[in-house]
Amino acid sequence: MGSFSSEQLSRRVALGQLSTGVASVLAAAGWSVQSLAAAQPAVVDAPADTSWPSFRGTPDQCGIAKCTLAEKPELKWEVSSPDGWVAGVAIVGEHVFAPALCGYLHCFDLKTGQEIWKYRSIEDPDPKKFAAGFKATPLITETMVYIGDEDGVLHALERATGKKSWVFASGAEIAGCVALFEDKLLLASHDSYLYCLSKDGQEVWKFQTNDRINCSPGIADSFTFLAGCDEHLRVIDLKTGKEFRDMPLESFLIASPAIVGDLLYVGTHTGMIVCVDWRKGEFVWRYEGPRKMPFHASAAVTDDLVLVGGHDKHLHAVDRATGVAKWTFATRAKIESSGTVVDQRIFFGSNDGNLYGVSLDTGAEVWKFNAGKGISAGVAIGEGCLVVGEDQQSGRLLCFA
Repeated sequence: MGSFSSEQLSRRVALGQLSTGVASVLAAAGWSVQSLAAAQPAVVDAPADTSWPSFRGTPDQCGIAKCTLAEKPELKWEVSSPDGWVAGVAIVGEHVFAPALCGYLHCFDLKTGQEIWKYRSIEDPDPKKFAAGFKATPLITETMVYIGDEDGVLHALERATGKKSWVFASGAEIAGCVALFEDKLLLASHDSYLYCLSKDGQEVWKFQTNDRINCSPGIADSFTFLAGCDEHLRVIDLKTGKEFRDMPLESFLIASPAIVGDLLYVGTHTGMIVCVDWRKGEFVWRYEGPRKMPFHASAAVTDDLVLVGGHDKHLHAVDRATGVAKWTFATRAKIESSGTVVDQRIFFGSNDGNLYGVSLDTGAEVWKFNAGKGISAGVAIGEGCLVVGEDQQSGRLLCFA
């Protein structure tokens, strides 16, 4: 076989050739920002109701957009990245904050797709140098951007410029979005810890589970909810950092939970969607589809429905009160994209290369876009736009309005 340049070598292949445990080394290093010469600093406003500032849009992680979206959204712009986009984006004001698997976080103009700034997970400007990728959605606040990388480093950036403010190193990959509670940041890591940090990156407390934490921490009242590879749902009191509830779920979870009052909704790797009363530590109902296959997408939860895509290639709409199936929608490949609801429609991607819009009332297709490459990232809908990326080499980030 002929030799390959580092640009030709897939980042996913390179990952398998690298050793782990580099987070502490990265934390001791500095980071720099590479900005386009012509770019202007972003004008920043606090996230509004119409924004999408985190993985599922709101702390309860229900996946409901509060803006509107065109009846037939049209592609407005696209941007490609060498290794594609596995993480969902954030949309706030005039900007999209898009994490790329090749190790850059981009800030784009929402209307035009022009790059405002970009930030690399390592300081080295050499494009051939391996950089830890971003698999988590960023959290956007009025002045800051917070995002974890696959080497376990949390990066805190100035939102207007993309300039590094500080970094914090956990012990392993960060797969979930950071959550904000009062003046504290919540960070879940594959090192099995939930970290509570001050806004200047100092550890306030940490809580250890028995295995990797995959989810983004959802918040209700003063509690957060952790699920991952130890097959437990853990409810943590954020005032004390102590465990309020430990409930066996009989399955490990990839998805992040959605919370409505005392009830929590999540799909499991063993092929069930469950509703849990987290205060009582009891199952309210369990739904199992016709084919028992994993649910890795996070649920969208409306007043009436719980909607989750599965590895059985179907989107499942389940009655929120009873756990009984209302309808299913078939695609041609597994669904790992977390869908988002807007205007009585849910939009989600499939590994069949399509982006779908489906009516909540009927379960019928109302819109489809053939991207041609698999879409596993969560769908973001904010400020009247839908943005999602393709999860393959030279994958595109697509913006619709």
